[in-house]
Formats: sequence, structure tokens, C-alpha cells
Amino acid sequence: MRLATWNVNSVKQRMPRLLPWLDERRPDVVCLQETKLADDAFTALLGEELAGRGYEVALHGEAAWNGVAILSRVGLDDVVAGLGDDAPGFPHPEARAVSATCAGVRVTSVYVPNGRTPDSEHYRYKLAWLAALREQVAAAGSATSVVLGDINIAPADEDVFDPEAYVGQTHVTPPERAALAELEALGLHDVVRERWPGERVFTYWDYRAGMFHQDLGMRIDLVLAGDEVAARVRAAWIDRQARKGKGPSDHAPVIVDLDEAPDGDIGPVVPPPSAPAARRGAKKLPQAP
Repeated sequence: MRLATWNVNSVKQRMPRLLPWLDERRPDVVCLQETKLADDAFTALLGEELAGRGYEVALHGEAAWNGVAILSRVGLDDVVAGLGDDAPGFPHPEARAVSATCAGVRVTSVYVPNGRTPDSEHYRYKLAWLAALREQVAAAGSATSVVLGDINIAPADEDVFDPEAYVGQTHVTPPERAALAELEALGLHDVVRERWPGERVFTYWDYRAGMFHQDLGMRIDLVLAGDEVAARVRAAWIDRQARKGKGPSDHAPVIVDLDEAPDGDIGPVVPPPSAPAARRGAKKLPQAP
């Protein structure tokens, strides 16, 4: 079974790329984030195209912002939108999580809040949201669970192009990383990093300042798999090709193959990045002063 997650940064804008990508990579289960469409609008736009490819769809969307989805060709049962009645909001609950059981695996597509700036109200919302996610995964049982999506946290300094560039920024602060570690402590494995512990691997590159072409990115899109699912992993990689060309998302898909690897165990990034690692302190974030 091929699992994939992709923050498409507007499914309407990415439709000309999403459908050919589905035909090329043929994932069995796809988690999408930042769909930016209400459920009825998503269905009107893509329902027939996805059904024609054999996908059932679970949606939790809202107009213009956020939005998550699960596309499955291997069954879609027990769909749950959101994180429950007591889930934190900003100020109201947002469309940031949807769960379903696909071929015996409990799949959760997540778009974790950004956090904006450390110690802001939105940052505290992010931490509260992650705590609610942990409670939901724990209740479902982690062994057969997999949490996929835009986590908006780089787990370690190795997951950003230069830690010095991120001083004072979100995504790398100790409380965020601690919240992610608490989620993983349920028994979830960061399967890409476990498979490629020493590799330079990114999933997100800012549109500005040529960050992608210089390979100045972050690894914030993760696949976190419970023990039983992680034991089935045969390949785990970043489809960097999908970040190239005209009209890409600023994120690349993450693909994980269970039980068999149709393309082989091809390495963490496809194709390999063209730029060498930047010298520490040599590059700044586009928004940095």
C-alpha cells in the first residue's frame, strides 16, 4: 500500500498538477492539506475525477482557508472530522484534521496551526491543538495508526537548512518540538528520518528568494506511523519532482510504501537536490530583516 501526504496550498490552484501526479505515482491513500475549499466545492471540483480513479473521499474543509482530505482506493470507514467537540479553536475550531480507517490502518490527515510568532496567542493555540491531537490518537490506539500531514514543526536542527536562520522563529522552538515528541511518545515513528537518519531531507521551500533552487528548506511534512505500520515500511521518500515546474505548491509530497516498494527503495529524495548545503549563517529567511 502506498501512502502519501501533500500540502497542496489550494487544491483548486493545484488541480492541473494533482491529477497527473495521482496518475503517475498511483498512491492508494493520499492525505491533502490546505485544500482551501468547503466540502461541497471540493466535491464539485474533483469528485468525478477522483471517483474515476477509484478514490473515495473524506473531507473537512472551509472556504478560502485550511482544509484537509483523505483520498482512498482501499476503503474509507469510520470517518471523523476534526478533533472532537472540545478541540481548541482560534477562536472557533478550524478544518485541520480528518481521520478514517483505510485497509485496517487508522489514517489522520493533519494541518497543524502555524503558530505565527513565539509566545503569541496563535502559538499557544498551536500547542493546545497538538495536545488535542495526541489525545485523539491515543484514544484510537497508536499501533495501527498513522498521522500524516503538514506538522509545521521541524523535529530537529537537521531538519532546517541552517538553524541560525530560524532563531526567534516558530517551527523550531523547544515547546513545539516537545509537543511533537509527546505525540511520538505514543509509539509513533518518524519513518522518513528513521529510514534516512543522516540525509539532508526537506519537504517545504519558501516561494521567495529562490529558496527551492538553492535547496534552502525545512522538513515539516511528516509521516508518523505506529509500530505495526512502521514495521511494514519498505520505502519512504520525498517527491521533490512535484515541487518543480510551473505552478507548484511550496511543499513536496511525502510518499511511504508499505509491504512492497514498486519503485524500489529509491532514497529519501527524488530526484536528488542540485544545490550543496549552505554554510551556516550565510543565508537568511526571506522575511528576516
